[in-house]
Amino acid sequence: MRRLSDEATEVLLNKDGTTSSRRGGWMMIATILIEAWDLYAISFVLVFITAEYHPTAVELGLVTAGVQGGALIGALIGGFVADRLGRKRVFILTMVLFIVLALVQGFSTNIWDLIIVRFLIGIPLGSDISNGYAYIMESMSKGAREVMGSRWQFMFGLGEVFSIVVITIMYMTGMDHAILWRVALAVGAIPAFILLLARLDLPETPLSLIQRGQFVKAKEVSQRLFNDPLEMLPNQNVVMEKPKVGDFLKVIWADKTKRRATIFGWISNACQGAEFTAFGFYLPVILVTAGVGVAGSGHTTNITGTNFVTAAIYVLATISGLTAPIMISKIGHRGVAMWGYGLAFAGLVLGAFALGANIQWLIVLGACTLMWGHYWDASNGMTITSMVAPARFRGTASGFGYVFVKGASFFGAFVFPIMTASWGKVGATLAVAVLSLIGFLSAKFILPELYGYVDQEGKAVAEV
Repeated sequence: MRRLSDEATEVLLNKDGTTSSRRGGWMMIATILIEAWDLYAISFVLVFITAEYHPTAVELGLVTAGVQGGALIGALIGGFVADRLGRKRVFILTMVLFIVLALVQGFSTNIWDLIIVRFLIGIPLGSDISNGYAYIMESMSKGAREVMGSRWQFMFGLGEVFSIVVITIMYMTGMDHAILWRVALAVGAIPAFILLLARLDLPETPLSLIQRGQFVKAKEVSQRLFNDPLEMLPNQNVVMEKPKVGDFLKVIWADKTKRRATIFGWISNACQGAEFTAFGFYLPVILVTAGVGVAGSGHTTNITGTNFVTAAIYVLATISGLTAPIMISKIGHRGVAMWGYGLAFAGLVLGAFALGANIQWLIVLGACTLMWGHYWDASNGMTITSMVAPARFRGTASGFGYVFVKGASFFGAFVFPIMTASWGKVGATLAVAVLSLIGFLSAKFILPELYGYVDQEGKAVAEV
């Protein structure tokens, strides 16, 4: 049965997809829009939360990093559970939990209420991302899944721009600040509900069904997604051995390409997670305190002008995220990662100098350079860790990869305010630049070129 399942896996990994498989991929990557709203809407209302609750530096770090900490746990357990229970059960459950918790956070009564709820809301988000990447790699055709997986930064950019525009409009209407920040956080439940309804008729992935011995359903879904009934499989279900985490690590470490690609993916995910969450996440606060976007005198002009400047920066970042998958086919994964981290490093160094000299236009230029580079260097870490993993461990591999994103993001969001208080904005920004340099060196010396790895992936899975 294991030999037959591996044979079917190899066939599916090299098949062309259908309209249904592409739709499933978009439904999974759309989760990034939901996460982007929740993660970054709070960065535009921190000033109002601070005014109401007067948090300490530690509490401020926790309220911003809470989602990241919860997502770390969610990523760790989400992929593991999805490998055992299936992709569909997990992605339906995570959306339901997110909708409920998104609404609850709008009713917090003190800073610790908000910290706890945001930690809890991160668990379904982390689970959904790790499970979603496994779904993309298993439901889409070769080549298409690699491009779709690398679109996550583009989707992040769209979510960030959307959150900036909506929150700025609410602010300009004169809405009470104590209500504004609550509505801004709770409104993420609306797109999440729409996405939940759109996902209800998505099928389980055939590869997940095969690895769990559900051959009858796998043949049916394979016909729907890939126009292939998998004739090599028997028309009955069988009991398959459950994958073990230890086996996943053993398989990855046994193959040089998988090992180097996975190590790079983990390093890259950690570097880009902290790189953005530290400086980029607090960008609105940095711009406000630096006076960027002030067209005149008055607090209102300051906030609104700063938000429009921030929106322009994120529009540029979104364009960068859109071009990253295109450039992967031209300069490969290594090229995109090296250029991305190189530009991010340059942007952070430039930003540190500009902050020290209080040159506002140069602060914006540094932020633009950082964002363009970041949306390239962050585009392929999850894709790489998911792509090189065997199908039976793909959820686990995606979860492991996302743990590094969220662990570093939690660290960055929590520590950056403390570093800024201790070292100043310049010292804290230069400290973040070191992470970009590490990412660049990892891409240059660790990452093997993986573009076009699909055929090798099919062969490796069949041999496991």
